Amino acid sequence: MDADFIRKRVTQLRLQKGVSEYQMSLDMGHSRSYIQSIVSGKALPSMAEFLYMCEYLGVTPSAFFDEQTDNPALLQKALDEMRSLSDKDILSLLSLIERFKEK
Repeated sequence: MDADFIRKRVTQLRLQKGVSEYQMSLDMGHSRSYIQSIVSGKALPSMAEFLYMCEYLGVTPSAFFDEQTDNPALLQKALDEMRSLSDKDILSLLSLIERFKEK
């Protein structure tokens, strides 16, 4: 994993969120070219900015770096919703997931 992965992942997650580089830059309180400078390889975000970027994109830092998950924001949303379920409901959901995997 390297800086190139970070650039590509920012682009992937930004596109999944449906925002432009320009809009993401402004939403994060930067000049309009901030995200473009990251994805073009001219800069990398500071740690504080990276954490804010993850929050903006709706992913945890761990999910950001999880190469096996194509849509970590969607997975995170599912996990967040599951936290409010009872153990019984989670077990039912797991059974349903297993059934879907069989197909």
